[in-house]
Amino acid sequence: MRVVNEKNKEGVRITIFDWNNKYLIKFEDGGMEQTFKVSAMDVLEEASLELLLEGEFFEQVKERFNEMHQSLQNAMKNF
Repeated sequence: MRVVNEKNKEGVRITIFDWNNKYLIKFEDGGMEQTFKVSAMDVLEEASLELLLEGEFFEQVKERFNEMHQSLQNAMKNF
């Protein structure tokens, strides 16, 4: 597995890996993470993966993190 890129954006750690003819895009926020797998055949060049770190897709990732945090908090109340 090769690390293609690492960065932090708005408190979210983003790591892009090249592995087994796929790109793995991992988003981490605190103890939560989301990983997306993209076929290398669907990507013309690695630099184009940066487009997934912008706009609506990234906004949806952040919203999903908020939902995940809320779900965990709700579950921990009943723990």
